[in-house]
Amino acid sequence: MVDQLRTTLRYINRHLLKLSWLALIVLILGLFSISWSLMWLSGEQELIKPDIWFYYFITTATTVGYGDHSPVTSGGRWAASLLLMPGAVVVFAGILGKLSSGLVEVWRKNMRGKGDFSDLRHHIVILGWHPEHTPRMIRLIYGDVRRQDRKVVLCASEEMENPFPDQVLFVQGENLTDNDVLQRASIAHADRVIIYRSTDDKTLASCLTVATNTRSAHIVAWFEHEHMAKLLKSHCPQVECHTSISMELMVRSAQDPGSSRVQEQLLSTLIGPTQFSVKVPDDFTGTHFNHLLEVMKHHHEALALGIADSITGDDLALNPTGSTQIKAGQLIYYMAAERINSNEIDWQKMAG
Repeated sequence: MVDQLRTTLRYINRHLLKLSWLALIVLILGLFSISWSLMWLSGEQELIKPDIWFYYFITTATTVGYGDHSPVTSGGRWAASLLLMPGAVVVFAGILGKLSSGLVEVWRKNMRGKGDFSDLRHHIVILGWHPEHTPRMIRLIYGDVRRQDRKVVLCASEEMENPFPDQVLFVQGENLTDNDVLQRASIAHADRVIIYRSTDDKTLASCLTVATNTRSAHIVAWFEHEHMAKLLKSHCPQVECHTSISMELMVRSAQDPGSSRVQEQLLSTLIGPTQFSVKVPDDFTGTHFNHLLEVMKHHHEALALGIADSITGDDLALNPTGSTQIKAGQLIYYMAAERINSNEIDWQKMAG
């Protein structure tokens, strides 16, 4: 008998899950109205009061059953026993099951990279997946604990689930140059785009596509071959390109032992002081590099390394002469234990 009852309930619940939300709402409203009508016909004058009936129906449907209100007539008890209790409990369980199923489906959809994040603004997009390098990118991004709090969206063409569900949002698509993928990743409204594809041809195609879909994002791309980076720069000079510098590091380490460790620490947010940049405010009246060195070291324990006029750093001047002028809008590159935000620098004192 018990097994038959369980089988029947599972059968009913399975079919309730197939109903639309509108059908479920109509079903529970119908049960609410019919049960109230039967209570009214049974003479349950106290129970049919609007506030009491709503409260009684909810406590019954949710199986809480406080017991402070209950039918007092024989007809009311029969209506509660045969219709209200089993009907409300089953329908309410069906609503909860459908709600849970919907939430699970949304979670699975996002895990599979089928979600839509087109409403995101001022975020970071990583185009491309590499099982070794991409996780390190994400660790380095979050290693900068004082960075601007930007969401990170990872886009991959591989059939996979979100490898970092607690840290990044995930978009999956067969072709990372498709409008659908770029729109779901909200490329047009991103602040930063990192492009690291499996081949230079794919990186080049992604760079050209992204550059035409965004005007404000700073795009950074990695190429295996320098001539491909130069080809992209000839079409999109605003993209900051990177190529392998392992040969340069090897020769420098041979000439100046330990140089590779210096470079590693300058670039990594995970070990010791590292390199950051800060933009000079547009209303800054100017100073010279010697004074910049003095203020950054004395007030922030930071070492100014150089300056650049462009965001890509193509005109970077490392260790310029002390008389070099520091002007509004420039980028200052410095080394410090943690990021120093622009609003934490006394620019008035810097100018003085």
